[in-house]
Amino acid sequence: MFAHHGPLNWLLKHNRVYCYTVYTILRSLPFISMHAIKLSLTKNALFASALASFVFATTNLQAASQDSLVPIVNMDSGASLEFDWPGIRVGTASYEEGPTGVTVFHFDKKAKVAMDVRGGGPGTVNAPYVELGYNVAELDSIVVAGGSWYGLEAATAVATAMMDDGLRDGDAFSLTPSVAMSLGSIIFDFGSRRLNEIYPDKKLAQAAYRAAVSGQFPLGASGAGRNAMTGGFFGCAVHSGQGGAFKQIGDLKIAAFSVVNAFGAVTDRDGKVDACYTDKGLERGLQIKDMFAKFESKFEEQTLERADNSNKNTTISVLVVNQKLEPALLKRLAVQVHTSMSRSLQPYATLFDGDVFYAVSTEEIDDKELSPVDLGVIASEVMWDALLTAAPAQQPEHVQANPNVALSSADMNAIAGEYQFSDKVKLKVFVREGKLFARATGSKKVFAIATDEDKELLPVAQDQFVVPSRVPLTLDFSTAEKVILNPGHWQQTGMLIDN
Repeated sequence: MFAHHGPLNWLLKHNRVYCYTVYTILRSLPFISMHAIKLSLTKNALFASALASFVFATTNLQAASQDSLVPIVNMDSGASLEFDWPGIRVGTASYEEGPTGVTVFHFDKKAKVAMDVRGGGPGTVNAPYVELGYNVAELDSIVVAGGSWYGLEAATAVATAMMDDGLRDGDAFSLTPSVAMSLGSIIFDFGSRRLNEIYPDKKLAQAAYRAAVSGQFPLGASGAGRNAMTGGFFGCAVHSGQGGAFKQIGDLKIAAFSVVNAFGAVTDRDGKVDACYTDKGLERGLQIKDMFAKFESKFEEQTLERADNSNKNTTISVLVVNQKLEPALLKRLAVQVHTSMSRSLQPYATLFDGDVFYAVSTEEIDDKELSPVDLGVIASEVMWDALLTAAPAQQPEHVQANPNVALSSADMNAIAGEYQFSDKVKLKVFVREGKLFARATGSKKVFAIATDEDKELLPVAQDQFVVPSRVPLTLDFSTAEKVILNPGHWQQTGMLIDN
């Protein structure tokens, strides 16, 4: 273990500056005693080397935590789209500890692709090459991931998996290029929606790719849409996900998929919004025109309410047709359908979105009588259908406090302590005047619990509490040495580190 530390041993013996540096680093770690530090630096240089090795090995705790994660592939989201298209395979995978995830679209034969970028903050892989518009079928896969720009490694990971598995190689200059081409786009799913910085990595993306199946697409909070949200523009963000729809007319096939993480709200054909957290709680069926009217009448207040949701939104869409299209027409299809999405996502393509649209042709049919404009109109409706399936069936609900719950001092002291969610997020729970309070003690707030204000925890049961807020916040202490926030599909878990 210490074979590589000969120079370090010498430095520890002969260089006081270096010894002091090691001493300072060790001293900053709460789990090493001062006595152990002094002993290691004065008694035995080899032992000091061992301690230094331990320190350096533990400086990247986030990476170690990331490496230990286990992908959950093709998780049952409760709803899925079934479609008849053997040439398209879809795989999803997630890290539930985030939660965050990735969705992989893989085409059995190389396809043509065009793209349209509308948002003010897109994150993509290989987009400039696609924009050149070559009349060559080169696309193998499209990868959509959470994790913001950190998730972009998912796209190249799928490409290397194709090479490692023998599907593709390094021959880029033959008549039929065999280099794997994987496009990638990401959504932002950090920030106020979760309390950690876990991201979709190479391991997760390759697991999704290798688990891909034809004919099925999970709907709702699955894959890249695992922690997507919508409605931030109106200050009423709700959980979203990924949606899909399929239509066949004769031999023509159209499949639409979208990971909906929009700043705007998803609107149906009657102008209704599926869900929105307002001052009254979770409301459904609000009219989008009324929401815009309220925004205009309370402009400054709305701006403040939605500030925390800016720069954190993106809708990534994939449209696949089997009609053969030359590059210019495929690009126009992308533009036409992408433009139509502003009917269903309002507002759309804002400065705070990173919207990207991919149009793919598998070139399986060549209907000379099919109008490209008509194809765009039909495809636009299919995409609207897809967007309406992205929302999960259930949203977190507000839980009411129970004033009849009586807590003893022993009950409260058993819960009190400091809980850690990640390197930046901690929660201190303490007793004051016979009541339980909480305050965020890390560098970030814990949802509605800030770092500069104590929040009273109102009991629901002996081990369950709520904090009144616009968005539900429930704290569950029923598991020893843990606190689970909002138990369920998007729960966040904190570990007791000090009581």
